[in-house]
Amino acid sequence: MIQKLKTLLLSGMTTFIAFCLIKYPDQSLEASIRGLNMWWEVVFPSLLPFFITAELLIGFGFVKFIGVLFEPIMRPLFNVPGSGSFAWAMGMASGYPTGAKISARLREEGQLTQIEAERLVSFTNASSPLFIFGAVSVGFFYDVKLGIVLASSHYIANALVGICMRFYGRRAEMKSAKSKKYKTSILRAFREMHRTRLNDPRPFGKIVGDAVLNSIQTLVMVGGFIILFSVFTKLLYIAGISPIIAIFFQHLLQILMIPAELALPLLSGLFEITLGASQISQENSANLLEKIIVVSFILGFNGLSVQAQVASIIAPTDIRFAPYFFARILHGIFAAILTALFYTPLYLNRTSFDFKGVPVSNDMHEESWLTALHRLAEIGPVITLIAIASALFIILSRMQKT
Repeated sequence: MIQKLKTLLLSGMTTFIAFCLIKYPDQSLEASIRGLNMWWEVVFPSLLPFFITAELLIGFGFVKFIGVLFEPIMRPLFNVPGSGSFAWAMGMASGYPTGAKISARLREEGQLTQIEAERLVSFTNASSPLFIFGAVSVGFFYDVKLGIVLASSHYIANALVGICMRFYGRRAEMKSAKSKKYKTSILRAFREMHRTRLNDPRPFGKIVGDAVLNSIQTLVMVGGFIILFSVFTKLLYIAGISPIIAIFFQHLLQILMIPAELALPLLSGLFEITLGASQISQENSANLLEKIIVVSFILGFNGLSVQAQVASIIAPTDIRFAPYFFARILHGIFAAILTALFYTPLYLNRTSFDFKGVPVSNDMHEESWLTALHRLAEIGPVITLIAIASALFIILSRMQKT
């Protein structure tokens, strides 16, 4: 019965999208172009170096080296192997869905158990500093100081989620693992790295080629989801469905003493973070604290667009999606609470000083973040084209050899 209902739901949603695409072709095209530009200019060029680097470091055994060194930290804190520190750091530096990509690769390499991989995925998908400071704080709110509040809340909440998820699946694990002691040894870490590299029979050129192809394949999939959810969110609004769903969030926000006018932007943010954050920043009925609390929640929730990307990345493995989804709700709640707590000390009472104690302006910091975003948007399409052309060249070269 459940499978029949699932079939009806999926077919109904697909039929709805197809009908709306026919009825609203102009708006659908506009939303599609918006999603394509976001992927083409920012997402692809910003994530590609991290994806390729992660693939190479895993292939050459460096992640195994890090895993041995950080085992005494990651195991007691998050109950995951030390190699999870690599996924955590890369996930925070580059943004989602890098953490899921690396976690899935570590699971495929056998460096994580199923439970450990599910724990790791739950707290390694965070928003990048460039997006928090550049796009949200400066681009939407025109205030770089808000980035301190949002970033602190986001990353501390992320760590709290990891600590909470360390208790997930403990009954399914062997009790002997609890009493195991982990010692840091650079020599042992090097031996493990060397052994991992020798166990990979691929030559250097094959490893690099596979890293490029796998990264581009994942990013093309990510682009498809960005475009799909950009169109889907627009169609829901045009068809009048979004305002109906937003009624539920209005009651919820009123209980939390937050203006009900933020319900529709919140709903948009639950589907796609950038659109929701932009709409929230433009809402005049709420004060600044109320706006950034809602923004902080949707940053932690990741948005259904990002969640769909993660679901697609972990689908080839045995990593289950439910723990990740639960962790996203937890992350959003933690981040919202921390934003309310940090707002006064980190924003209202904060004055920017340089190291000599001389007050400085935020204009220089705002310009640097905006310059980074604009520069990325300018050279992004060129990087995307070169990368796709390189992938096609590698594929054709391998076809000729076979």
